[in-house]
Amino acid sequence: MEVALAGISKSFGREVIFRDVTITLASGSRTAILGPNGSGKSTLLQLIAGALVPSAGSIDHALNGQRIEPDEVYRQVSIAAPYLGLYEELTLRQAIAFHTRFKPLRPGLNDDDVARIAYLDHALDKSVAHFSSGMKQRLKLALAILSHTPLLLLDEPTSNLDAEAIAWFQRLLKEHVGERTLVVASNRQAAEYELCTSSGIDAT
Repeated sequence: MEVALAGISKSFGREVIFRDVTITLASGSRTAILGPNGSGKSTLLQLIAGALVPSAGSIDHALNGQRIEPDEVYRQVSIAAPYLGLYEELTLRQAIAFHTRFKPLRPGLNDDDVARIAYLDHALDKSVAHFSSGMKQRLKLALAILSHTPLLLLDEPTSNLDAEAIAWFQRLLKEHVGERTLVVASNRQAAEYELCTSSGIDAT
């Protein structure tokens, strides 16, 4: 997927988060959004995802040269972020099934594979509410990375992960990113964006 941002600005009330951001994310590109906490990285990622509307400027999404209507962008996007919750009243089995109703998995994968790959197959019938923070983060990452979508957005993906789980995340992303357009928001944790070939957006 190609995403073109032209003169993007975003404000909440009188607070200006950022202004006049212009960049094109080419199809298959791997881009890092770098900056400290509070610099607007997450807001920019939400704009790229189509979840927020810019205060000024425009964002266009295109797939195979065909423009995607704004209200259809969400179907083409997978995102994992610390601020995005899970349906914690569901069991893991139910949570995966619910997710895959809306976002199909990459070819050759099924629901049980998600749990196995995330090292959560022992907890298929356990309520997500009783997962540790690390287990929840592994689930978020597995659902996003293993979904069959052309745009993959990861916001501070190593949050709540220990060293072993960070290495797991790096392997998972490397194996499954494929030809998708990847954007990673990070407060300059190198392990999060090692696959990115461009840091074209610097939210400082």
